[in-house]
Amino acid sequence: MVINVKKIKEIKLTKYINIIKKLLIKYIYIIYMAIPFVILDLSTRIFAKKIESFGFYQPVPNLFTITWIFLFISIVLTFKKKYSKYIYLLFLLLSIVIFYVNNVYYGLTNNFFDFSLIEMASEGSSYIIDAIKSTNLWVYIILIIAIYTGINGYKNIPFTDINDFKFLIKSFLIFLIIHTLLPFLLGPSNSDLSWNTWKNYRNVYINFNDNNKSMAVSGLYEYTARNFYITYLKPKEVVDDSEIDFLDDIFVSDEDNYSTEYTGIFSGKNVIFLQLEGIDDWLVTEEGMPNLYRLMQEGINFTNHYSYYNGGGSTFNSEFAVNTGYITPITYTKNAYTFNKNDFKYSMANLFKEKGYVVNAFHMNSSEYYSRGINYKNWGYDNYFGLKDLGKYKDETYNLDTELIKNETFYNNMFPTDTNFVDYIITYSNHLPFSQKKGVCKMLTEDTLEEGTILSEEDCTRIQAKETDDMIGLLLQSLENEGLIDNTVIVVYTDHYLYTLTDKTILTKYKETSNNLINHTPFAIWANNIESKKVTEVTSQLNILPTVLNLFGLYEHPSYYIGNDALNPNYKGIAFFSDYSWYDGNVYVEDGIVSNNGKISPLELEEKNNYINYIIKKNDLVLKYDYFKNINDNVDEEKIEDTST
Repeated sequence: MVINVKKIKEIKLTKYINIIKKLLIKYIYIIYMAIPFVILDLSTRIFAKKIESFGFYQPVPNLFTITWIFLFISIVLTFKKKYSKYIYLLFLLLSIVIFYVNNVYYGLTNNFFDFSLIEMASEGSSYIIDAIKSTNLWVYIILIIAIYTGINGYKNIPFTDINDFKFLIKSFLIFLIIHTLLPFLLGPSNSDLSWNTWKNYRNVYINFNDNNKSMAVSGLYEYTARNFYITYLKPKEVVDDSEIDFLDDIFVSDEDNYSTEYTGIFSGKNVIFLQLEGIDDWLVTEEGMPNLYRLMQEGINFTNHYSYYNGGGSTFNSEFAVNTGYITPITYTKNAYTFNKNDFKYSMANLFKEKGYVVNAFHMNSSEYYSRGINYKNWGYDNYFGLKDLGKYKDETYNLDTELIKNETFYNNMFPTDTNFVDYIITYSNHLPFSQKKGVCKMLTEDTLEEGTILSEEDCTRIQAKETDDMIGLLLQSLENEGLIDNTVIVVYTDHYLYTLTDKTILTKYKETSNNLINHTPFAIWANNIESKKVTEVTSQLNILPTVLNLFGLYEHPSYYIGNDALNPNYKGIAFFSDYSWYDGNVYVEDGIVSNNGKISPLELEEKNNYINYIIKKNDLVLKYDYFKNINDNVDEEKIEDTST
């Protein structure tokens, strides 16, 4: 007897196909009921194409959506048809509303809706009609499709007499188990403070403070439920009364009528904050970077300046410090870019906007990188412009700093002539890699180098730095061309020293490398025809905002910042670092002990060690408790009366 294996396999396959067909026929109504919910979720994530970090095809958000739809349909099928149809329509209506609200808000702001925005609904009510008009046509097409498929799903709800809440309880338990396990598929969370924590999908889900990335990793329904939970239901952090008292004592003792000889000398002028990527102090020479060298020689040159650096992202940490006056917390693990829901009413942008300035930021990278789009909006900016977001570049020329000025869209927004403005410009060209085989160095040299020429890492660094300097030259020329040169102040500083170099011996040739003094970087404030000045007192990124605010007459609350005005004649310079070490221009102190040959009395050493601990505690607690959100409520009235007495 010959066994026909092929025939047996065909019979088995036909059997399985028939089983699947029967299941599909039997439960096809579930697919009909689910289709509109799937469409609303998928289209929301597809429309948000700017969120590059997590594609709509990733399994976790889709599994979240399937899990929520499973719960919706289970609830619907629990009840008799008379009631189940109403429940289905309710779920469908709610889903359509959250789809529409999220997509209208995203179309207007490039950010998804947040329930916390309801508190500010009255402020945005006047813009509702304009927002609806400007909504992507595809949103309305999807709405029509969802309504049509929803009606079809409604019609296909079966006659059911389950009416059994045991079925609902079982379904809910299945939902809870799957829902609890899904976040683990995003990978392990990153408990260490590192620059790229914002890219860790599990961290995104846990923190849930970047709306766009949270939507990308969760899907529409999980995003809505978790956002609602975090906004209204999540237990608030336990408040330590002694910590609040510590902050209250600081802020009620604010110095009124702060004034120095520099107060308001730039009042009414425009200001450009120019944050330089990786322009270390040894790169700034008259030959290598003539334009930056000129600004530093002609302006107020802070010759003993240090860029605050830690593992949480030194570039963005500089942006955070200059814009808010605060830094990444030291006593607990949280990156600076996760505070995008804190209230920074005394940020640089907010204070200038109160005076009628337009405030815009300009960089090569997209708004989703470091969650800049959300953070800059939170700080009070009108716009964050990223060259990559324009969608006009077919190659990587957006990495060239000169493109920041050459790009027509950037130029038109950077130099308005009908209003006062603040520009926050972040350069990029002096970023790794420093190699003639790839990156910016390759772009700048591949068509000009003689065959056989080999460039060292230091050569490429200087070439890339020259690209940044050429941009500064274009910036100055543009201000001249637009008639803005005499009415514009440039605040220029570096985000961090060149720790990104592979060959560390380059640094040892030019810098102190044995301790945190390696963080020495350029900082200057320039205005046309001002008297040049050298400030030798120690400064850090935390001094930039207070100093600039006073120059523009906006420094009304000195205690609201961590650093001090470095042009105050009574200013005693000091810079501290994330390991609690500090430098005051005389002694470098590490682990509370003098580590160089400087002289300091035991009493002064103890006072300064205590001061550094005080500053770090102030910084970390203000951010922890979002103190400025309700600062007038936080400050005890009785304490105010006591201090006024």
